[in-house]
This record gives sequence, structure tokens and C-alpha cells, in this order.
Amino acid sequence: MNSIRGNYKSYIMLQIIIAVYSLSSVCSKFAAGQEVMSWKFLLLYGAILFLLAVYAVVWQQVLKKIPLVTAYANKSITVIWGMIWGILIWHEKVAVNHIIGAVIIMLGVYIIATEEKEKV
Repeated sequence: MNSIRGNYKSYIMLQIIIAVYSLSSVCSKFAAGQEVMSWKFLLLYGAILFLLAVYAVVWQQVLKKIPLVTAYANKSITVIWGMIWGILIWHEKVAVNHIIGAVIIMLGVYIIATEEKEKV
């Protein structure tokens, strides 16, 4: 039971770190709207570097507990996080095609994750 609980914690950490990774793109979009080398641009660029550094460290820790194939399959969830940030921050509209695509991504991740469990 403890190993199952630990595995869920690893998957939750994986999703959190993928959300952090996607936030670097949010900062990048904000930085694109600033004058190059202005203090706002440099601050946002620094935030991007910080988020990517945190992502790199935590990603390595997650890889110790989750198979590489499963971890990389979960990186596709970044697209869904992008949709979420678009809705929350920029009030973008989500088309039906986007929702269908998100469902396909989640199904693919689910298939990879359950396939790995069956092999173990």
C-alpha cells in the first residue's frame, strides 16, 4: 500500500512540475510584449530561467520514481496546461476541437501509464 501511495505522490509531483514548466511559456509570452532589455523584460527572462532550473532539478527527482516512457508521455499534458493558462490569464476561447484534442492527449497518457503498470 505504501508503494502505491508513493507512486501517486510521484505522479502528482510530475503534474505539478509540468505545470511549472508550462509557466515558463507564460512568462515568455509576457516578456515578448516588453521592450528588449527593459527591466520588465529582464525580470520575466529571469523568471523563465528560474522556472526552468526548478523544473530541471525536480524532473530528475521524478525520473527516479517513474518510468521514463511514462514521464515523457505526461509531458504532452503541457498542451492542456497551455489551454488552462490561456483561459485564466488571457481569457481565450476554447474550441470543441481543442477539447477533443485534450481528451485524446489524456487518453494517450492514461494508456501509457496503465500499460506500464501491467508490465510491472
